[in-house]
Amino acid sequence: DVQLQAYGGGLVQAGGSLRLSCATSGFTFDASSIGWFRQVSGKGSEGVSAIVISTGSTYYADFVKGRFTISADNAKNTVYLQMSSLKPEDTALYFCAATPNDSTLHVNKYWYSYFGQGTLVTVSS
Repeated sequence: DVQLQAYGGGLVQAGGSLRLSCATSGFTFDASSIGWFRQVSGKGSEGVSAIVISTGSTYYADFVKGRFTISADNAKNTVYLQMSSLKPEDTALYFCAATPNDSTLHVNKYWYSYFGQGTLVTVSS
């Protein structure tokens, strides 16, 4: 079975950092595309970042460019989202998604086949 487990969220002060992890299993990690999304209660989700594992191509939403970095550890089948200079508006439930056997960089969540449960990030002012 395909599984995605996001963890690493927590409470942090504005300006602080967190590293989120998306641990995956059940599919060929090296041939997949992984995305990070976030959702604020009562609002729709928005794409934050994405990576094509085979090529290393990355995408960042404008509102996180220069602050967040996505990376992958093929040995651990895990994608990381390093978040720095966090702002209160970054507060959200962050979840990862995967589309196996895909070397295209996807921004829209509708391209993804599997989703994890998410980890809550709260940034206090």
